Parts: sequence; C-alpha cells; structure tokens
Amino acid sequence: MSDTEDNLLEVKNLVTAFRLENGDWVRAVDGISFHVPKGKTVGIVGESGCGKSVTAMSVVQLLPQPMGHILDGEVIFKGEDLRSASSERMHEVRGGEIGVIFQEPMMALNPCHRIGKQISESLILHRGMDKREALQESVSLLEKVGIPAPEKRVMEYPHQLSGGMRQRVVIAIALACKPDLLIADEPTTALDVTVQSQILELIEDLQEEMGMSTILITHDLGVIAGHCDEVVVMYAGRIVERAPVKELYASPQHAYTKGLLSAIPTLATPRKAKLKTIEGQVASIKDFVPGCRFCQRMGRSGDTLLNRAPFIEISKNHWVEACPECVELNDQTSS
Repeated sequence: MSDTEDNLLEVKNLVTAFRLENGDWVRAVDGISFHVPKGKTVGIVGESGCGKSVTAMSVVQLLPQPMGHILDGEVIFKGEDLRSASSERMHEVRGGEIGVIFQEPMMALNPCHRIGKQISESLILHRGMDKREALQESVSLLEKVGIPAPEKRVMEYPHQLSGGMRQRVVIAIALACKPDLLIADEPTTALDVTVQSQILELIEDLQEEMGMSTILITHDLGVIAGHCDEVVVMYAGRIVERAPVKELYASPQHAYTKGLLSAIPTLATPRKAKLKTIEGQVASIKDFVPGCRFCQRMGRSGDTLLNRAPFIEISKNHWVEACPECVELNDQTSS
C-alpha cells in the first residue's frame, strides 16, 4: 500500500450490513480496504448490487436508517476516524469537507425549492454567508459548472432544467464549499453520451483547479480508463482486485475483472457482433457464500465456496483476491 501520509482517505476492513425484518444481518460490504491518495481519482467499478454505493454512503454515514449499520472497520479521513465522529462533526464533514454527487439528480434536488436556495443552503451552513452573499456565490458556481444565464437559472425550479443541467447543479452543490474529497456516485446516469463526456471533463477540470481527491463510482470501465488513476473492482460486497488503472487494463488477474474488460466493445469488434457477457448474475445478498462469490456465480463447488481467499499483493500496488479458481498465480507470486 502507499504511504499513509499521501492518503486523504483510508478505508480499512469495512463491514456494512443491513438488518432484516426477522432480525438477521446481511452484509452488503464485507471487509473491504482501499485508500484515496491526495489529489487523485479512484474509480470503484462493478455491476449493480456489488456494494459500490453502500461503500460511498458508509464513508459519509448516510446509510438508510434504522436498517443500515457499519459493523466493523475504520474510515480514516485526514487522520480522523469518522466512525467515532459525533453527529455534529459529521454535519461539518458532509458538504464542508466531503462533497457528494448523488446518483439521481432529480431525486437529489428538492422540487419545491428554487435552484439558488438549494445551493445557498450549503454556503450559509458551512461558509457562514448571509443570504445575499450566498445567492451571489450560487450564480458564480452555476457559471463555473457551465450553466448558461446563471442569474436566471438560480430563480428556477429543478423541473425547468434539462437532465444535464440538473446534474451540473448537483455538482455545484457538491463543490460549493471547496471540499477535499468528492464522491461522485454514477454522475452520468441517464445522460446522453455527449453530456456524459461534458460532465466528466467538468469534474476533472474542477478537481485539478481545486486540488481535491475524487471517488468515481461507475459500472463503465471506459469511464474508469479515461478519468481515474487507480481502480477498485467490487463484486458481491467485496473487492476482488485493486490496482493502478494502466496496470489493471494491461494485466487483469481476477476472472471477474477479465470478464468485465472482455465485455467492452472496441473498434475491432465486427458490426452487429454479439458482445461478450459474464454468465449468471450476482447472487442475492441473503445467499452470499462465505468463500469465493464469483465461483458461486459460475456454479462451482468445493472449498473455494467455503473459505475466503486471501487478498494479496501480486505486484507493486496490484492486489487481488487470490481464489485459485479465479486467479492464475505463479509459484513466485503465491509464495
């Protein structure tokens, strides 16, 4: 792992679970560890239901209540374990030091309030501005995120804006207090390809301008390749592989990572060719096995389903869950 002093965020052995109506616990995030270096972008990728968003919401303690709980692990942000932080401290962190771009912009914005009021709320709470100053700063933020006629838009309601504009407003809210860390949870969901590119480039430009770190959550490996420094591959609540982006794309080790990469169409893919897919689907969270969950998906049997494989470093900063059925390890690496 990289030097602790170079990391803005360190997540260590995080276990997040939800309590069912019968009192049983199911683990949505099962003992994961990763870090976010200062000024860098870490992508978290995987299919729906793999625990990406739950991981992000665990960091900022926005899990659904009363069902969601962090059962174990540490969330170290700028040297402070947020798990032991008071609710007052978390109010300071959220919005002030960690900004969040939520997955659905229409759900993240209140349809009953004007855009300017929703941006101003964070500025008044975290930066101590009065209403007039906050409104002026809201106009500046809308201009910064590329919304035309910002003086007019601050007085409009969310339903009056296009999907791309609403997403830019959510970005403006997330960046209002110049956070040290930005969590972008599927920031381009339901946007057309052109707008997707604009949004991602905007986040990248603002990150460089403000010097912040970013966690980019997506299921699009193409987005990861173009915008991230490191990548975390999640499957069924666990990290199966973690590496610098170039290293992962050049030398994927886990069968799940290889499956995701092989499913990406390329310029060499023949027209109308059937794209590759990964067989099966992610198991229900209630049915997760204690061992390798990708083996579970593949219908395998034996010890790999019973015993969780160790998470090992196979080359510098390249880690993998070393299931013998899913990873081909040479003698030198396995030793």
